[in-house]
Amino acid sequence: MSALEELVARVPPPLEPVDATGDWAGLGLVLPADYRGLVERYGSGTFCDLVTLLPPFGPCTLLGYGVDLLDGDREFRDEGGDIDPEDYPYPLYPEPGGLLIWATSSNGPRLCWLTKGEPDEWPVVAWDPKTFDYERHDLGAVEFLESWLSGGLESDILPAPQAQWFESPRELEHAYVRLTEGSLPYVERLRILCEALAPTQDRGGVRLDDGTRQDHFATATWQLTYETAYGHQIRVAYPPEEEQQARETLLQAVELMGCAVKSVTDGNGAKMWGR
Repeated sequence: MSALEELVARVPPPLEPVDATGDWAGLGLVLPADYRGLVERYGSGTFCDLVTLLPPFGPCTLLGYGVDLLDGDREFRDEGGDIDPEDYPYPLYPEPGGLLIWATSSNGPRLCWLTKGEPDEWPVVAWDPKTFDYERHDLGAVEFLESWLSGGLESDILPAPQAQWFESPRELEHAYVRLTEGSLPYVERLRILCEALAPTQDRGGVRLDDGTRQDHFATATWQLTYETAYGHQIRVAYPPEEEQQARETLLQAVELMGCAVKSVTDGNGAKMWGR
């Protein structure tokens, strides 16, 4: 089984990937074959809310957005001043053999190729531009992702995922459903909520030192967080055409949880759902 087949078996790709096809020959640069297979199966999107692929097609590409990031780094590097040469041990594309970004991370690090030699032999370099830390991994892009997702990759730059999924970019509405506490313990309320929305996929969570928590999960089309970390609330993101279903389902679930709705607002604090 190839690394791409293993990745697909571990994290199913979207049925209709976004920005997955285009004129590869017209890019002006030959890219690794495994990356082409990765783009054709997954397209634009993000693994585990952490690693966002930059395909060569669409509004946010590796030769557009990715090169713009590198241009900013090059300008900062070339200003001199207090910059330590060791902060930039590799050239930056399009400099010969330079780093070329093929994925970004939500917490800052970038995944790059070191474009030296034949494209199918380019190693992956994980780079945190905030700390100037680098890790070279002699793996292709697909092998790197499969090793990271399976827990076989040791990295101090890219955190290990708590759960495994891939999300294509799409338009979503966001609602913040703020709740009274209720009499049931948190774990029981979470169980009731997940059962009301079943089937759901666990997407990890955190337990903070002060005893508050966040639990992330998803349905086929909704993304949810149930938490007490920033007040007792359910955060839900859903396609705009599913607003009525989201409203009815969430309000029924809240009643089963033994809580009452205090307010429902969007990301700007405007009231929603008549609440």
